[in-house]
Amino acid sequence: MAISVGTRAPDFSLKSKNAEGLADIRLADYLGKSQVVLLFFPLAFTSVCTSEMCDVSNGLGAYEQLGAKVIAISVDSPFAQEAWAKANHITTTIASDLNKKTATAYGTLLADLNGLGSVSARAAFVIGKDGVIKYAEQTPTPKDLPNFEAIKAALAA
Repeated sequence: MAISVGTRAPDFSLKSKNAEGLADIRLADYLGKSQVVLLFFPLAFTSVCTSEMCDVSNGLGAYEQLGAKVIAISVDSPFAQEAWAKANHITTTIASDLNKKTATAYGTLLADLNGLGSVSARAAFVIGKDGVIKYAEQTPTPKDLPNFEAIKAALAA
């Protein structure tokens, strides 16, 4: 079960791949400066995940206007994530939870998805500048998308 509203968000340090190389993505770097939207998704190169991240990338301005940084997280390697993002023009920051520690800390790790092994469930968290969870949602199935209007409402509150 995913962690709940009012809980202190577990810190993390993940890798992201960009044109300059591997970069560290840490929750602590954003606390006190901006709200954070964490979007866990099962796997790159899948239809629902691609659609979700393309939509989020196209709407990044709305999250930025609400004072939020969006970070998408999957268990894929940062190199696979980079290839997927380039192929699909995804501009959202994507971080690799290859060791699955962050998905475990947030309670989103699925034991097995269709015989593919453990991956993250599709989930969304809004973390306030103070590091406390303001919104938490884990979708019933990986095919379901988070409620993006509720995420924006939590950011605006």
